[in-house]
Amino acid sequence: MGDHKNLSNEEAIAKLKKLAESIRICMFCTDLSHIPFSTRPMSVQEVDESGNIWFLSGADSNKNFEIKQDEEVQLLFANPSSTDYINVFGKAFIYKDKNTIENKWSPMAKAWFSEGKDDPNLTVIRVQPNYTYYWDTKSGKMISMLKIAVGAVIGKPIDDGIEGKLSI
Repeated sequence: MGDHKNLSNEEAIAKLKKLAESIRICMFCTDLSHIPFSTRPMSVQEVDESGNIWFLSGADSNKNFEIKQDEEVQLLFANPSSTDYINVFGKAFIYKDKNTIENKWSPMAKAWFSEGKDDPNLTVIRVQPNYTYYWDTKSGKMISMLKIAVGAVIGKPIDDGIEGKLSI
């Protein structure tokens, strides 16, 4: 069994930022009251100093429509190669103002928004986390794999994981 370490405030935000920005792609889930809920991969623009997670999105997307009906969302991040995982539950807010678009724009987004920052379909989504849980390893993937292998040989698990709640 791994260690349990809950983090809060600046330490929690730093952990969220490090993990979410390094994993970069999450499954962005909406319409959570219906099963199956709607899920699609989304790329994180940034995690800001308050722990908000920012995305670019099309105004005409199902995701934006579903957020307008119910702002509760779940973000699921997974990077099996580094054994980092995050589960974020929170509220989503949609922005269409030029200042927010200018601030969150990235040249890579031109692939989805051909008119760039002036694309009339471009919106920005901010997810404010209400509940966040993370899993990662203390010593990195290679050492973790060695510990698993040693554990298998000696017949005893050697868990290198650390997990906990992030209070933002």
